[in-house]
Amino acid sequence: MMELEQQQQQQHSSNNSSSESESESEEEEDEQDENLHLQSLEKALADNPSDYDSHLNYIKSLRKLGHINKLRQARESMSLLFPLTPTLWQQWTYDETSLLLISDSPNQDQQPRTEAYDAITNLYERALHDYLSVSLWCDYLNFVQQHDPLLLQLSPLGISKIRDLFERAVPAAGFHVTQGNQIWEAYIKFEQTILHSIHHTNTEEKDKQVQRIRSLFHRQLSVPLYGLSSTLLAYKSWEDEQGGIPKSSSNDLDEVPSHISSAYKKAMEMYNERAHYEEQISRNDTPEEKLQHFLTYIKFEQSLGDPARVQILYERAVTELPVSGDLWLGYTRYLDETLKVAKCVLDVYSRATRNCTWIGELWVHYLLSLERASASEEKLSTVFEQSLQCAFSSSEEYLDLFLTRIDGLRRRNFSAGSTALDYSVVRDIFQSATEYLSPYLKNTDGLLRLHAYWARLELNHGKDLVAVRGVWESLLKTSGSMLEAWKQYIAMEIEMGHIDEARRIYKRCYSKRFTGTGSEDICHSWVRFEREFGTLEDYDHAARKVTPRLEELQLFRLQQESKMGVASVAQKEDPVSKQTPQKRKLSARSTDEHPTSKKQKGTAHGQTRSFEKETSQKSTEVKVVGSDQPKPDKPETIKEQQTKPSAPREIYTDQCTVFLSNLSFQAKDDNLRDFFSDVGGVTAIRLLKDKFTGKSRGLAYVDFSDDAHLTAALAKNKQILLGKKVSIARSDPKHNKRKESSGRSTREHDRRGPATGGSESIEGSDSHMKESVTSQTSSSNSNRHGKSVQLRGKNTFAVPRTLVKPLGWSNNEVKKADNVDNLNSNDEFRKLLLKK
Repeated sequence: MMELEQQQQQQHSSNNSSSESESESEEEEDEQDENLHLQSLEKALADNPSDYDSHLNYIKSLRKLGHINKLRQARESMSLLFPLTPTLWQQWTYDETSLLLISDSPNQDQQPRTEAYDAITNLYERALHDYLSVSLWCDYLNFVQQHDPLLLQLSPLGISKIRDLFERAVPAAGFHVTQGNQIWEAYIKFEQTILHSIHHTNTEEKDKQVQRIRSLFHRQLSVPLYGLSSTLLAYKSWEDEQGGIPKSSSNDLDEVPSHISSAYKKAMEMYNERAHYEEQISRNDTPEEKLQHFLTYIKFEQSLGDPARVQILYERAVTELPVSGDLWLGYTRYLDETLKVAKCVLDVYSRATRNCTWIGELWVHYLLSLERASASEEKLSTVFEQSLQCAFSSSEEYLDLFLTRIDGLRRRNFSAGSTALDYSVVRDIFQSATEYLSPYLKNTDGLLRLHAYWARLELNHGKDLVAVRGVWESLLKTSGSMLEAWKQYIAMEIEMGHIDEARRIYKRCYSKRFTGTGSEDICHSWVRFEREFGTLEDYDHAARKVTPRLEELQLFRLQQESKMGVASVAQKEDPVSKQTPQKRKLSARSTDEHPTSKKQKGTAHGQTRSFEKETSQKSTEVKVVGSDQPKPDKPETIKEQQTKPSAPREIYTDQCTVFLSNLSFQAKDDNLRDFFSDVGGVTAIRLLKDKFTGKSRGLAYVDFSDDAHLTAALAKNKQILLGKKVSIARSDPKHNKRKESSGRSTREHDRRGPATGGSESIEGSDSHMKESVTSQTSSSNSNRHGKSVQLRGKNTFAVPRTLVKPLGWSNNEVKKADNVDNLNSNDEFRKLLLKK
């Protein structure tokens, strides 16, 4: 037995050792994989330091492996490039607190406790600068209460310090409607702790502390916060302990001072007004929908005129949507117009440009805000250089930045006669702007505006005429085809009184080609210039130069107009040939060579031309002797093509259907189904849509299962659906059929005479028309070309319908005495008609 037990123990120990070795090997493999992953992340960050996701994954991997020094460095690097989320800051502060202040076995290299405490408080201050976070504020307040050396000793300086921190937290996070009560509760709890630490014999100090706590309760009860009723109960309970308000009050506001009661009621009303908005922004909607909810909420707060509440709502919005440019622009604009507190405004601009680096308008307003705050030149220069490192969507945004920077330097240096900075700084900015923007703004008004501004400053402040002309010449090198550049250059020379120099510029540019009428304009401008400033010889010289140039330009424009006129005439003469593809390409024969036939009475000329066009395009049974025309299709083939059935169409009887009009264009099938849900019996819904755009026409048919449901549906006439009164009427299929039948008969009568012979009569009429088309086409071709043509069928083109097929004839009847085949002119047709 002893031997068996020893064997079992050895086997068990061997099993344990094998399992431990397996777990250790798995851990080693995991660590190796994590190290490989870490190396790949380091390479990715080296290649692209601005990759936000790579920074996040790198920090996560370092934290998992416990590489403390690399982790600190990685967090610092990311915080320089991007604002960190409250979660990232909480992880950072927690790690540093665990390492520096919570250590069971401190070693000699550990920082002194006060230095560690200061380092962590600095981290919290940086964290609170990025985004609003109530939980981060609570962590900061708890950390100070637990680790502040002065506060732990209950020294007056430590107590005063933590109170100042609470007073900062109240406006920053205490007005948060749903979470702000956490700040107030922590504040009151701290003051109650101080109250309990006061010796009972020190009644004066106790009374002061009681009054301080009571004041905090009163302040909290006047703010619209979630859980305000619970705060009231806590206040009454505390007052009961102090011997104030009895705890057994039947009504919540019994024995509460009147001013506290009125403030509480007003706060509850304010909270109820905001509850709907709070519910909307708390949903898990898309960023676009959430942004719209926030903007609606902000507009509501702005209408009430409380800047503190508007600001905290903006802070909540940018915390949840940190890369929304519209939010940051609206926030900064509101602060510029309403708050106007330099420190606060600059802080928001700094965060806005870090979150949305690609919005040039934010950087422009940031520079203007720094100028209003009388920031140092070093700060302005730093922000400007940072803005140039960003990627904007258009060159105009870079131009706006350069101009804003130059505006600030001009106002700073020259407005009040100050020479705080050398003009060379302004010149360097202009030079950088032209070098940077000229390739992208060539021949644009923006580049012209930049150079005109530069030349004016060189003239007024630089006092360097050579530099002024150099500015204009550099512009003409890149944008010499801009008429306005030459004109402004000339205008500046005239303004300075340099007439000869202006004349030399005219001589350089009058022969250039400009867009539109610019070439003529510059010639006329030179002549006017010489009339006003030059001698008679100068005027004559200008006239001799510009006259042949103007004649050349006039001739060129006449040639262009002639070409355009020929093209437009050709397009008007044959508008169908480019739009309608020909079925058969005619060889060496043009349809435009048809002799114009005499216009028949009662037949529109346009209809005759379109009929000829149609018959010339159709395949007809014409046998041309000695012609190289392609062989026409066989009659059987033509008949098969004409009698080929079209695709079946769905037919609606509308026996139990209502017709809806005046529908909203946003109405869908589901909206109509919901609209008739109280009626029931809906079997089908057909929304009418535009066949080209596919959009709703505001009309619909709804089918019902029986007349009872139909009658109930008609009773909903003029009720509101999606903001519009819907008109509901019963669909009348018989009326529609009458209209359809009437329209069809009219069309058939216009096309092939009265349709009174049933199906046979219609078929005969069709065949008669085919013969007429064939005969007319063949006759026309034979008359034009003199070919020997064998005609099939009868020539009935332009014959009155009464002669082609009199009423009552059938296919088998033989036509009587009057032989239509022998009619050769319109006069004979007319006589035959009168005889009838």
